[in-house]
Amino acid sequence: MYKIYLNCFVIVAISAFSSVHADDAIKKQILKLFPQADTNKDGVISDEEEAALSRQVLKRYPRADKDGDGVLSDAETKALLRQAAKRAQKKNPSPGNSRTDTAKKKPTHANVKYGEHERQVFDIWLADSPRPTPLAIYIHGGGLRAGSKEKLNPAERDQLLEAGISVAAINYRYLSTATPKPIPYSDARRALQLMRSKAREWNLDKDKVAAFGGSAGAQICMWLAFSDDMAKPDSKDPIERESTRLTCVATSGGQTTTSAEFWLKTIGPLLGDKQKIESLARPFGGESDPVKARIAMWGAKTLEEANEIASRHTALSIVSPDDPPIFMSYSMSPTAKLPTDPKRIRGWLIHHVNLGIALKEKSDALKHEAHLNYPGAKTKYESQVEFFVDKLTK
Repeated sequence: MYKIYLNCFVIVAISAFSSVHADDAIKKQILKLFPQADTNKDGVISDEEEAALSRQVLKRYPRADKDGDGVLSDAETKALLRQAAKRAQKKNPSPGNSRTDTAKKKPTHANVKYGEHERQVFDIWLADSPRPTPLAIYIHGGGLRAGSKEKLNPAERDQLLEAGISVAAINYRYLSTATPKPIPYSDARRALQLMRSKAREWNLDKDKVAAFGGSAGAQICMWLAFSDDMAKPDSKDPIERESTRLTCVATSGGQTTTSAEFWLKTIGPLLGDKQKIESLARPFGGESDPVKARIAMWGAKTLEEANEIASRHTALSIVSPDDPPIFMSYSMSPTAKLPTDPKRIRGWLIHHVNLGIALKEKSDALKHEAHLNYPGAKTKYESQVEFFVDKLTK
C-alpha cells in the first residue's frame, strides 16, 4: 500500500534520515512535495513525523541498514538514494514530474457548487466501475481559517480510486464573525447531501459514504459521523431530504473535544511550568480574551451558550454505540516529550494523541468501534486507506 509513496519519498527525502532530525530546509521540502507526511495537518513536519517516516523507510528497505544499527548513515543513505533513483528512472524518464502529474489529475467534476458563496464548492473523482461505487469525502484542516480542498493527498486519492472508491474534496466557508461555528460544519453537511442527491447520476452507492480529514477537518468529520441523521424528510428542498449518516470516518490529529476542563486537565500538564494552557488560545473577531473569543467563535451571547453549542459539535460529547467506526491517527506517542522548538509547541499540543486516547477509552466503554494509530501502537489497520478499503468495499 505504501509502495508508490515510499519509492517517491526515498528519492527526494531519504537524506533527511541520516541524522537524528531533518533540518528545516529539508522538512519544508518534504512538506511541499509530500503533504501526507504532515499527519496532524499543522503545516510543519515535526520531529515525530520525520521519525515516523524514517521508520517506514527502514521497514520498507531494511537491507539499506548495512550495519544493523537501526539508522541510516550518510553512506547508507547515499547508496539507497542511488538505487531508488535508478529504479525511478527506469519507470519514468522524468521522475521529478511523476508526482506532479498525479497531483494534477483532473477531477471528474471540478468546483461543483453546493451554495452561493465562492468557497461552497467541491471536486469529485469518480472511480471507474460498472456498479455504484463507495465515496470518501476529504475535509481539509487549517483551523477553520485556512486550507483548501487542494490539500487532498494525491497518493491516497489514487489508492482509493484504484480500490474502486470515488473521492471528493470540499471547501467550506472560513470561520469569521460573519460565519461563526458551526457554519463550516453545516457547509460540509450540505456538500455531503448534495453528493448523495447525485448518486444515480454519478454512479455512487449512497449506503457506503465515508469522510476523512485532519485537525479542523477531523472535527467536522467526527461531527458528521457521530451526529444523528440530520436529514429533513419533509423538506421542500430535495437535497435536505438526503441522509447525513456515514459508513465510517478517518481522522488525523483530530480535536475530539473543545472542553476547557478537558484541556486544562489533560493537555495543560504537558506544558510543565513553561507556560499556561490559555496561551494556546488565539484572538477572534478582535477579541484577545479567551472567554470572549470563545463566545464570539460559536456565535453565542454567553459562555454557557457557547459551551452548549460546542458540546453538540464535539466527538467526546456525542459519540454513541451505534455510530460508525473511526480510525484515528496521531503523530506522537503518549510518552513523547514536548518539542524543544517553541514554534512547534502549540501545533504539537492541539493535535496531541491524548485527544485520541480519550475518545478511544469512551468508545471502548460504549462498545463503539474505534481504532487509534500512533508511533509504536499496534493497530488492525496501518493506514486510513486500508481502513476505508476494508469498510467500504467488503
